[in-house]
Amino acid sequence: MADVNPTALPGQSTADATAPDDEISLLDLLQTVADNLRLLVLGPLLVGLTALGVSFLIAPTYSAKMQFLPPQQQQSSAAALLQSLGSLGGLAGAASGLKNPADQFLGFLKSQSVLDAMVERFKLVERYESKLKEDARKTLLTNTRAVAGKDGIIALEVDDKDPAFAAEMANAYVMELSTLMGRLAITEAQQRRLFFETKMQEAKADLAQADTLLRATGVNASTLKSSPAAAVEGVARIKAAITAQEIKMGSMRGYLAEGSPEIKQALVELNTLRNELRKAEKDDPASTAVAGAGRPADSYVERFRDYKYRETLYELFTKQYELARVDESREGATIQVVDVAQAPERKSKPKKAQIAVIATLAAGFALLLFVFVRQALANAAQDPDAASKLAGIRRSFRRALGLRQ
Repeated sequence: MADVNPTALPGQSTADATAPDDEISLLDLLQTVADNLRLLVLGPLLVGLTALGVSFLIAPTYSAKMQFLPPQQQQSSAAALLQSLGSLGGLAGAASGLKNPADQFLGFLKSQSVLDAMVERFKLVERYESKLKEDARKTLLTNTRAVAGKDGIIALEVDDKDPAFAAEMANAYVMELSTLMGRLAITEAQQRRLFFETKMQEAKADLAQADTLLRATGVNASTLKSSPAAAVEGVARIKAAITAQEIKMGSMRGYLAEGSPEIKQALVELNTLRNELRKAEKDDPASTAVAGAGRPADSYVERFRDYKYRETLYELFTKQYELARVDESREGATIQVVDVAQAPERKSKPKKAQIAVIATLAAGFALLLFVFVRQALANAAQDPDAASKLAGIRRSFRRALGLRQ
């Protein structure tokens, strides 16, 4: 007579009734925690106390903080006057296009030029015990933090073991930043000033050459049968406007797409100026003042027109250069220090309480995971199938590690 399992339910086979239950029970987990409660409590506390003791052995770090205001960009005083110059109105815009000054100066603080200057100034390769200058630069970046507030003020913090040295480094950042600004065009007015200064010098050289050629003709305006000065001057101004418009379009193509509305509008203005030039040259009495080519008066008219053209360009660029200088003086290219870094009285690191709490929580989590894994392995060892699988896993690991079976 076959044995009957008294625990088997109606309709359930004996094999199903004796199958092991693989589900994790909450009561089993609580039982595991209760069995290892002393380890789970005393272990993390011991680790936390040890971490707290070790934190007293760590050399304290001090953070010196300073705040400064980067040069602010103001609305250009030349904006309204540029409109009166026609095609020159977009040259200042072509030379600008700066983004948020605070974000830009945050990038300057992390630049290799500033970092290398700081490394050499304070001999940080020896102080940080670095093998290479690049390593000292990375350590300096780690010890430096700069944040820009909504008010535009940049807060700079530098960490070091010596509080006075940390304050000195924080203040030196502004000096090195000012040195870098001295050789860069940072603000919109500075960019316009450099742009128009170059164009003004080129126009001045062309004007001097045109004046020399005009004097070489040996003919003055009184020798002409008619006085073409007014008409010649008008044509020269139109030519100067066309040249300025072409310069403007060349600058705009550096940062705008060819099919952008700004490019199309500038092209329309350029075509309008060219049409005006053709009409003016057709109606120019200076072109018919003297008959026959190669005469002195003929040469004089051509060179006088070129002289007036160069003179007009020089006047336009000179006006814009002076306006840019005025705007540059208004903006101020110097950094305004709001708070000078002082030697901190309290250390910023290590934070002993934070270290102890983090170490305690990490140890508690690790021990909890350990007791759960240990209990699971103990339960698996009681099951023949699971035990054979564990033995196979051990053999595989030993083979992988090259150990003897």
